[in-house]
Amino acid sequence: MSAETDEAIVRGMASGDRGALARAFDRYAATLTRYAWALADDRQDVEEIVQDAFLTLWQRSATLELPAQTLLPWLLVVCRNHAFNAGRKRIKHRADELPETLATPGDHEEAAERLRWVRAEIAALPDLDRRICELCLLEGHSYAEAAAMLGLSVGAVTQRVSRNRRRLKKVVMHDEH
Repeated sequence: MSAETDEAIVRGMASGDRGALARAFDRYAATLTRYAWALADDRQDVEEIVQDAFLTLWQRSATLELPAQTLLPWLLVVCRNHAFNAGRKRIKHRADELPETLATPGDHEEAAERLRWVRAEIAALPDLDRRICELCLLEGHSYAEAAAMLGLSVGAVTQRVSRNRRRLKKVVMHDEH
């Protein structure tokens, strides 16, 4: 009995055979994981990249054509694309986080007043926006963690954080706090 071809595996996935996806995973997961380690810095990112590559394979199986009769080149390109996207998201997320060290005010009273003012501005936001700002900006949760806690999509959390940053920045610049 000959080994199942990649083309047969893709046809199986296109017809909804989850076992075909499992066979593709068994065949290529180790190679993709090694490749993802060359593109990402930590285990969680590597796992997400490989998982996303196989999810993309499953989603596109109905329209996928294999010119090389093997899935590997296509999977490597998809893996690379997911790694680059993850890197861009990480850079964007870092830009939205508060810096680790902020310029320190001259004295304790000034620092306490600034903190009171920032918390008051956040407290004045609508409930959902306030909770998102508390989770992401004050408590340091990722957008994905906040989304899961609040039952929202990551995109919704990202949009709300961005909008509220602009709102708070406008008030800060206007009031010179």
